[in-house]
Amino acid sequence: MVIQPKVRGFICTNAHPAGCAAHVQEQIDFVKSQGKLANGPKNVLVIGASTGYGLASRITAAFGSGAKTLGIFFEKEGTEKKTASAGWYNTAAFQAAADAEGLWSKSINGDAFSDEIKQKTIDVIKAEMGKIDLVVYSLASPRRTDPKTGVTHSSVLKPIGKTVTTKNLNTSKRIIDEVTVEAANEDEIANTIKVMGGEDWELWIDALQAAGVLENGFKTAAYTYIGKELTWPIYGHATIGKAKEDLDRVAKALNDKTATINGEAYVASLNAVVTQSSSAIPIMPLYISALFKVTKEQGIYEGTIEQIYGLFKENLFAETPRFDQDGHLFQNYKELDDDIQAKIKVIWDATTTDTIDELTDYAGYNSEFLRLFGFGIDSVDYDADVNPEVAINGLV
Repeated sequence: MVIQPKVRGFICTNAHPAGCAAHVQEQIDFVKSQGKLANGPKNVLVIGASTGYGLASRITAAFGSGAKTLGIFFEKEGTEKKTASAGWYNTAAFQAAADAEGLWSKSINGDAFSDEIKQKTIDVIKAEMGKIDLVVYSLASPRRTDPKTGVTHSSVLKPIGKTVTTKNLNTSKRIIDEVTVEAANEDEIANTIKVMGGEDWELWIDALQAAGVLENGFKTAAYTYIGKELTWPIYGHATIGKAKEDLDRVAKALNDKTATINGEAYVASLNAVVTQSSSAIPIMPLYISALFKVTKEQGIYEGTIEQIYGLFKENLFAETPRFDQDGHLFQNYKELDDDIQAKIKVIWDATTTDTIDELTDYAGYNSEFLRLFGFGIDSVDYDADVNPEVAINGLV
């Protein structure tokens, strides 16, 4: 099969196995180039391990610290006529690289919100890993079925309190327009918190602690994006922001619950980057395109793997971690610098359809979007015939 990208709006409906493998290898090469992490983790569980920050966390733990990693995700396998999801190919490539270096690694494909997958995870840990010293929670899903009630909740990306109309980069039409998003009602807010808040993170740690598979002094981290004024109307001060605030509640609860084993629970505040999730959020394509322009000009650009390696080295496993005013591990301090935000605001205000390429780094944004699915990588021959059916070794 010859595989070319099929993009519809903010979604790419296919993925390239060789391209995904090359993208994963680039991230592995970056981590290995930085040298071994001091005091890094040894037995790591990554919940949401196949793309974005979760995948970067798994790569950093394995290739930066030599850790055993168990990854949990929900991805689609390829068939003779249809490609797998990017996360499937990413995991196959990660596993192959881990195998080549003698690193223990296994994966579980299924609904991480379910009790069944939690129990399966515990069984694997007990049988093959020893106690876990790091749990990364990096799930992104539009819906969640509560394992206790059986009710499926769906999230929404809406402002709170009033309808918001804001400038937007329409990636389908490649124009600057406006997007109007109606305010969420109370049910929508509550449902978004159920899906994207901290409840499932807490259930995972509760289950792991009850099973006795958490190491004394273990750490756990969930990832959030805070942003500033430009993104607050539809992100920080909106339904997704409320869900992320719930992570703070859970972090405090987990610190209390795991005090007997000296557990440490953190919410880590990270950069805005191009992910499958962020590309679906109105205003983010324009904001990230402006952010890329400014940070590349300033020499401080960081992609997903750079952010996570920095998080591990400078914060999670550092003697003096950096915290923001709300107690989050503060990894996106460069993005939120007042001078950087002022420069982004100038670009935001000035950009029109005719000046997208001149004023922003939309080309860089679009390139990063395609690379999520294994496209646009120079070393890959996209005219070559490839097999979409790729197995994941170590899948349990």
